[in-house]
Amino acid sequence: MGKLSTHVLDTSRGRPAAGVRIDVCREEASGFQLIKSVTTNADGRTDEPLLAGAALLVVAYRLVFHVGDYFASTGSPDARKFLDQVPVDFIVVDASANYHVPLLVSPWGYSTYRGS
Repeated sequence: MGKLSTHVLDTSRGRPAAGVRIDVCREEASGFQLIKSVTTNADGRTDEPLLAGAALLVVAYRLVFHVGDYFASTGSPDARKFLDQVPVDFIVVDASANYHVPLLVSPWGYSTYRGS
């Protein structure tokens, strides 16, 4: 069975981003709907997969990373001067596969990719 996971790295501090709220949304006929919200642990990961097994469907997803709140909590003077929320939209085409969506982020920019 497949699963969806993530990992958030704070590139401005060179460490995992602990305490980032992530909204997990799935596309439905009425648009993206919130499935659940989770928070990253000390390693910048979630304690369990975002979705796994039968909960992972062949459909479009959106992860919304609340990085403005995170950078404000770290005392960054650059918090919310550019990025506040980072939405990452992607499509699951094989629900039996693993989808890992890392976010590398600073107050000024981000990158993501499909990891393993």
